[in-house]
Amino acid sequence: MRLVTLSLLGLLVLTSCTSSTLSRGNTEWIQLFNGQDLTDWVVKIQHHDVGENFGNTFRAEDGMIKVRYDQYGDFNDQFGHLYYKVPFSAYHLKLEYRFVGALQQGAPSYTLRNSGVMFHAQDPHTMPKEQDWPISVEFQFLGGLGDGKPRPTGNMCSPGTHIVYQGQLDERHCIESTSKTYDGDQWVKAELIVVGDSRITHIINGDTVMHYAKPQIGGGVVNRFDPAMKQDGKLLASGFIALQSEGQPVDFRNIELKELSKQR
Repeated sequence: MRLVTLSLLGLLVLTSCTSSTLSRGNTEWIQLFNGQDLTDWVVKIQHHDVGENFGNTFRAEDGMIKVRYDQYGDFNDQFGHLYYKVPFSAYHLKLEYRFVGALQQGAPSYTLRNSGVMFHAQDPHTMPKEQDWPISVEFQFLGGLGDGKPRPTGNMCSPGTHIVYQGQLDERHCIESTSKTYDGDQWVKAELIVVGDSRITHIINGDTVMHYAKPQIGGGVVNRFDPAMKQDGKLLASGFIALQSEGQPVDFRNIELKELSKQR
């Protein structure tokens, strides 16, 4: 009986240690998208309850997550986000994106060849049905318009948040990066390095295009939220990652993440 008890105790200790190690973060790359379906992802679209993938907006096809509107009529401000199932704090995110097709009828003109990844986002289950964007920071993706004018990608936008940029609290909604302009339907590789509530880095096709720090709740450009969720001045040390739907068809692939130490 004593041997059995000790063996059981050892197994429990080993299991506990393994769980503790996993809870502190995996140092290997994690594939967030399995290439086949939207298992592990949660949809929230304005005018709809969490979990309702209206119009099959987000779909897994051809090894990609596709954002499409062929089952819509007018866009009708149905801004949507596809959230990975658990929050993260310190991590390196990699993915590729490309813009395809035409802007959906009724979508705002500013959403032309415009998408992004929201991070440090609030839990989608805390968003009322009519909330448009999550309180979050956006790693914004823009495509060139083919007119020869610069249109950088990998920018920062801040629905319901502020950041510290170049050493000062910056309340602008969007700040441009130093990236090149990418026209057409070419794939662009985007990387995001997040270290809790301290340093954020944006990388496009291998080039570091932006640094900033101390993401925090504050400001506007988010509507019909639960007031309890908007605690202005609160630093954002963790949150959910979400792919965006704003009316422009877009594809995402090779979505992977590696957790980091906050001391990085």
